[in-house]
Order: sequence, then structure tokens, then C-alpha cells
Amino acid sequence: MKKKNSNEMSFFEHLGELRKRIILSLIFVLIFFLISWNFVQELYEWLSVPIIKYLPEGEKLAFTALAEPFMMYIKIAFISSLFLSSPFIFYQLWLFISPALYGKEKKYVFPFVFFTTFFFLLGGAFGYYFVFPWACRFFLEIGENFKAIITINEYFSLTFRVLIGISLIFELPVLVFLLARLGLVTAKFLLKYFKYAIVLIFIIAAVITPTPDIITQSLFAFPMIGLYFLSVLIAKIFAPKKRV
Repeated sequence: MKKKNSNEMSFFEHLGELRKRIILSLIFVLIFFLISWNFVQELYEWLSVPIIKYLPEGEKLAFTALAEPFMMYIKIAFISSLFLSSPFIFYQLWLFISPALYGKEKKYVFPFVFFTTFFFLLGGAFGYYFVFPWACRFFLEIGENFKAIITINEYFSLTFRVLIGISLIFELPVLVFLLARLGLVTAKFLLKYFKYAIVLIFIIAAVITPTPDIITQSLFAFPMIGLYFLSVLIAKIFAPKKRV
């Protein structure tokens, strides 16, 4: 059988390689964290738009602990750095997993980095522009008979969970691409277990969704179903050719 890499790495060499990639990724995150910190006020105003636009005019988010605004700014800068450094992080991920691929499969480095970054950012944009405004409006309409005192800690904890959660979910096509190239999944396999995937998709949507209503959960689930069918197509196109 043909080897994928003539210089096979030991378990400890794999751990060393993983540590190297993690350290380099953290360095990129730190660099973009420092850059984001200089614009943290603008980032706060941008991220707070989905809730502010549904509050009475002049209303602001509140805080209940002295250090809460400072910690919020740190979280905002960190989340911003994750999105900004995502191409570099995904490139480090590729460098870690590429030894498991055949030589000619390593040419997919640019498509891998491009599409992982694209789907990651697309997921964040989908969450920010579609899901989160809907969730904010839903919650505020439910509580319209009461005075809203929304803390920055509650709001941004929810914001980060939604944005990161959806961004990771949108990586499904890239994950299937890798699994298909490694021969671990096929289009036939994905179609065979589609009904179980639907159940799993709605469970994941219910966990990530910030509201209990079925409409908001469907806003999560339907794009995930679309991504699943896209993954089926990817698995069919990029299935490894039979080697003799």
C-alpha cells in the first residue's frame, strides 16, 4: 500500500507539531487582539446595534459590577481577533493535518484556507445580520410590559455564543471535504443517514438558539440543512479515486 508520507511522525512528534501550530495561532490572535483593542469602542457600538435599535430612544445597556465594562472590552477585542486571525489559524490547521494527505492532495491548501475562512465569516455575518436581530426583537417584544434593564455581560455573552456557534457550524462543508478526501465519509453515507442528521441539526439549533421559539430555531436549522446537502455534493465530487 502506498504511504502518504515517507517520513512518518511518532506520537510525540505529532504532539510537538500540534503545540507549534497552537503557539503560532495564539501569536496571530494576540497580534489582532492588540489591533482590535485600538478600535474596541467602535466594535462595541457595532456589536450593540442589534439590541439598541429595538430599545427606546436614548436607552443604553447597563452594568452591575465595576470591572464589567473593562472585561466586556477584552471579550470584544478577543472575539474580533478570532475572526481577523481566522485565515492564519486555518492555515496552521492545514499544516497540521496535511501530512495525513497524499502528495497531490496537498495542493488544496489555498482552497482549504479560503473556504474555511469564507464559511467562518459567513456564519458570523449570518448570525449578526439575521439571527441575532430576530432574537433581540423576540425577547424585547415578550417583555414589552416591563422596563428592560439589559446588562452588557448578559448581552455580549449571548452575542459571542451565537456568533461563534454559527460560525463553527458553517464549517461543515469543509469538514466533510477533509473526511471525504481521507475516505472516511461518502455521499452515499451522508444521504443514507440524512434523517438522523436532521434530528441532530435541530438539536444543535435548539442548543445554540438564544430563543425557545421554533421560528428562530428554524433560522438556524434551515441553513444547516442546506450546508448538509452542499456537503453531500462536496463528498461526491472530492471522493478519492480508487487506487490500484
